[in-house]
Amino acid sequence: MAETLDELGPVDWIVVEFPGPNFGDGQIAPFLDDLVKRELVRVLDMVFLRKTEDGTLETAEISDLEEGQLGEVRMAEAELAMVLSEQDVMDLAATIEPGHSAAVLVWENLWAAPFGSAIRKAGGQLVASGRIPTQAVIAAFEADAEAEPEALKEGS
Repeated sequence: MAETLDELGPVDWIVVEFPGPNFGDGQIAPFLDDLVKRELVRVLDMVFLRKTEDGTLETAEISDLEEGQLGEVRMAEAELAMVLSEQDVMDLAATIEPGHSAAVLVWENLWAAPFGSAIRKAGGQLVASGRIPTQAVIAAFEADAEAEPEALKEGS
């Protein structure tokens, strides 16, 4: 088991919220399935949340949902590690708006596992990590594009 853990890639998680009670009507499952089949990611845990209009929380595992809601992602159920604790789920559920649903996904980045393993074998360790939201990157590019004409005017 220690050898397998030494080869573990970086692990990420996301909460994706959808308006209403459905989880994207199966539109997302084929893309996740493709990432798994290409061995880019390994799904470690997946939980589905629904918050009613009065704020009542309903949780579901893959096996609790209808086949049409998840497409082929249901096939990954047997391999899930159940990384999230009940408290993790409750904390994440606080981010969901009443009347909405959400999927919580935890995955291993298999593509980065060899690099992570090499770092650990060389005596290194991850001391910080983060993710820049896509919206922030887009905003930065847009701000740069707007500032560029101004910089050209000032340089004239």
